Amino acid sequence: MASTKDSVLIFKGSNYLRQRLVLSTLSGKPVRIKEIRSQDDEPGLREHEVNLIRLLDKITNGSRIEVSETGTSLYYQPGLLYGGTVNHECCKEKAIGYYLEVLVALGPFCKKALHITLKGVTNNQNDPSVDIFLSSAIPIVKRFLVVDNGLELKITKRGMAPEGGGEVLFKCPVRRNIKPIQLVDQGKVKRIRGIVYAVRVSPTISNRLVDAAKGVFLQFIPDVYIYTDHHRGSMSGKSPGFGIAVVAETTTGVFYSAEAVSNPSGSGSPPSVPEDVGKEAAFLLMEEIYRGGCVDSVFQSVASLFMTMAPKDISKCLMGPLSPYTIQFLRHLREFFGHTFKLESHKKSKEEEELNTGASKVLITCLGIGFTNLSKRAA
Repeated sequence: MASTKDSVLIFKGSNYLRQRLVLSTLSGKPVRIKEIRSQDDEPGLREHEVNLIRLLDKITNGSRIEVSETGTSLYYQPGLLYGGTVNHECCKEKAIGYYLEVLVALGPFCKKALHITLKGVTNNQNDPSVDIFLSSAIPIVKRFLVVDNGLELKITKRGMAPEGGGEVLFKCPVRRNIKPIQLVDQGKVKRIRGIVYAVRVSPTISNRLVDAAKGVFLQFIPDVYIYTDHHRGSMSGKSPGFGIAVVAETTTGVFYSAEAVSNPSGSGSPPSVPEDVGKEAAFLLMEEIYRGGCVDSVFQSVASLFMTMAPKDISKCLMGPLSPYTIQFLRHLREFFGHTFKLESHKKSKEEEELNTGASKVLITCLGIGFTNLSKRAA
């Protein structure tokens, strides 16, 4: 829970740093974060967190950032969201997806259209990969933008952990307002698509991944197609590795995604077996389908944010069980914007009861705050 002093929100600890910085930037409220890993052997901000603050400084104008000598205290007074053309070298500790989550949230509210090139690790075992953003996050953003011209996410080079070497281009148009949504029908899964990538390893590994994943999916649904993406030379980054990202599309245009990645070289873990990685991705996707809802569990917070920023109209969204990250995000929305959601347990219809359609769902409803992007230039 945040305390307030002289209109500055005060938090303690290193948890949810991205949430606090994003909401501070959008609300214009300065934040002070104290006791960042103060009890650790290595106290203070980590390299990837400092890198994220530098990225925020690049896409804003006039931000004031103060970090204590030990790095255990951070003061952030947000400036104007500017956007424009930016190049950024991401920290290799985190995948590019760690930074993309911030950019997806802030992109539509900049002064100039965001055109950013991110360099670093495109796929690792801890963060959502660029492939997952492409298949699940971008469709969510498109639902909120009135017109989605200019929204693009492209992998120009792939880079696996630990050394990276990947490159991603993200373009996001600016909007004066976004639109409210009514997403209450998740539909039924009609097809499964996927992409397998293998860099600096034998190309036959791709086929083994495809066969393993398809072997699981074809027991349930016939429409399965998995592409192979084998980058070579300078386009393949600096580290060997392979992985698979799979996405299920429903009859109502909802996307569920999951991925699995091989153990990074030099991590001390035994080498991954392609068949195991393929099956892991398939089982993770099935778990995601079981959770259900109209939004992938990884991007529940993105949908919650855009519902909050929408015009003063009712937005509804059916979600699967809320992740701890989303629950904390809803608390932060209340602290920064004084905005709350109505959460109600979704009552299954008789047909859903008979079909046993997965986990219990939550219907979240809110009235948007009517956020207007005043910094957007008049066309």
